[in-house]
Amino acid sequence: MAGLTFDLAAGFAQAALANVTREYPRKLDHLLDAPHGDLTPRKVHPSFYGSYDWHSAVHMHWLLVRVRRLYPELPQVPAIVKVLDEHLSSGSLATEQAYFDGPGGRTFERPYGWAWVLELQAEALRLAKVGPETKPWSEALGPFARYLSERMCAYLPLAVYPMRMGMHTNTAFACILALDYARMASDTVLADAINRAARRWFLGDGDAPVEYEPSLADFLSPTLVEAQLMREVLAGDEFVEWLDGFLPKGLGPLAVPPTVPDRTDAQFAHLDGLSLSRAWALRRIASALEANHARRETFNAIADRHLEAGLPQVVGGDYAGEHWLASFAALALGETP
Repeated sequence: MAGLTFDLAAGFAQAALANVTREYPRKLDHLLDAPHGDLTPRKVHPSFYGSYDWHSAVHMHWLLVRVRRLYPELPQVPAIVKVLDEHLSSGSLATEQAYFDGPGGRTFERPYGWAWVLELQAEALRLAKVGPETKPWSEALGPFARYLSERMCAYLPLAVYPMRMGMHTNTAFACILALDYARMASDTVLADAINRAARRWFLGDGDAPVEYEPSLADFLSPTLVEAQLMREVLAGDEFVEWLDGFLPKGLGPLAVPPTVPDRTDAQFAHLDGLSLSRAWALRRIASALEANHARRETFNAIADRHLEAGLPQVVGGDYAGEHWLASFAALALGETP
């Protein structure tokens, strides 16, 4: 299947622009330790008040930066620039960072939202290299990203066990995004922390219980994101040997796109995201295998099947999915058309 084409990028950009400026409906995650006055989303989170919840707003901003970099001729670019200038300003981002020092801030969006902020900065840094006029976005994001990198470095040694569920708390997924930032920002402390944690958590794993997936609200495959992280951590033959032991009997039910019982249900709609995140993971895993490796063609074919299942739901569907799915579709499609 083709990658991210101009037309798809334009559709994704339109969806992201509509969502990052849409203040309601809004799902709040806020700890009250005393009576509180104004919890208006835009006041509490001036950068990431849209897209239903905080983390979705972050990764839909990532999507805007991604399509701006890949397709600078998109008709939506002036609107993208206007939104990013407003939302990714130093003042707005300082307010976002300060929230993490308030009540409940220690665990707010840990680790999923943290990782998406880091991935947003990785993309902003890539864009600044080809579009110097966009450098103010990465400069404004820099302090917040460094702050969350330090938090991640403190958190990983305390995570004596990984979180293996198929939703936001999955630690392998967060580490994949955070490692991309670490490499892009030359943050060797974070990269080393992730490498150590991944090896500690997963190096001894084998015969993954693929028959237990999916769960009803999964948007990640615990098995595949673990393998994807190890693809980033282990080199060459070491990864191939690990993968053979981890998936000795193949993918089993992971080869079949999930059934979505109700796309108007915010939890069930996660399963469309699962199709897209599986496709992303399978493509990334396959890319680490030699061209003649037996699994490479199989994994890519299964990835295409999942993309075909998930893509029709990305734009024009119910808001339960539309407020976030396009960012996962962009991950799955990669950077080339």
